[in-house]
Parts: sequence; C-alpha cells; structure tokens
Amino acid sequence: MMIRISIAGAAMAVATLGAAAATALPLAPPGDAAKGKTVFARCAACHSVVPGKKGIGPSLAGVVGRPAAAMPGYSYSAAFKNSKLVWNDATIARFVAGPSKLVPGTKMMAPPVTKPEDQANLVAYLKTVGSK
Repeated sequence: MMIRISIAGAAMAVATLGAAAATALPLAPPGDAAKGKTVFARCAACHSVVPGKKGIGPSLAGVVGRPAAAMPGYSYSAAFKNSKLVWNDATIARFVAGPSKLVPGTKMMAPPVTKPEDQANLVAYLKTVGSK
C-alpha cells in the first residue's frame, strides 16, 4: 500500500505540529534590568560596563549583539577566539550558567548564574549598557 501526501497536506501537518510544540513550551519571562543590575554586582569585580574600560575581563558595554572576542585591546583565550559566538539573550544565559560548558578553555572562572530569572535579568541589564 502506497501512501501519498500532498505538499499542502505535509505543510499543514508541520504547521500544526509546530504550533502545538510552541504552545507546549513555556516562554521565558522578560528580564528586569533593575534586578539585573543587582545580579551584575557578581560580575563587576572583573567586568566594567563603561565602554572601553577593561578589568580582568573585557568591558561588557554593548556586548549584546557583539561577536565574542571582539572587544579591541583585550587578550581573549584561543577558545573564545575560535568560538564563533554572537552574544544574544540565549548565548549570554548559557554562558553565565556554565562558562566552561559553553566555551571549554575559557579563562573566565566565575561561579555560575544558575537561576533562569537571574540570567534573564542580567541580560535585560546588559541591554541597557550599550556602547556610547
């Protein structure tokens, strides 16, 4: 027995499955920048949010949307130089949750930010500290 599926029927099935999957997954709540500034206090020992002002780590001013290892004047690890990451909500959250899990060989040795709400808040804060 041969089963025939039209392209339109297949597209409808995929769209229905996609819609069902999308509604089954909870959406992450948007972060709160004010709470994120508090979370960032953990990061401030090594990172600045002043454009061009590096510390032990690079400045995080304007980090959202920037390729990893792209801040001029900072000596990045080979792992970061080869990572091909672009900093967005998801990559920042994954990185702070486990730096060496996302970028094995990173020089960053900070305790992980494990709570999803803290990660979202941190990302929201970093979006407010763009480069000037």
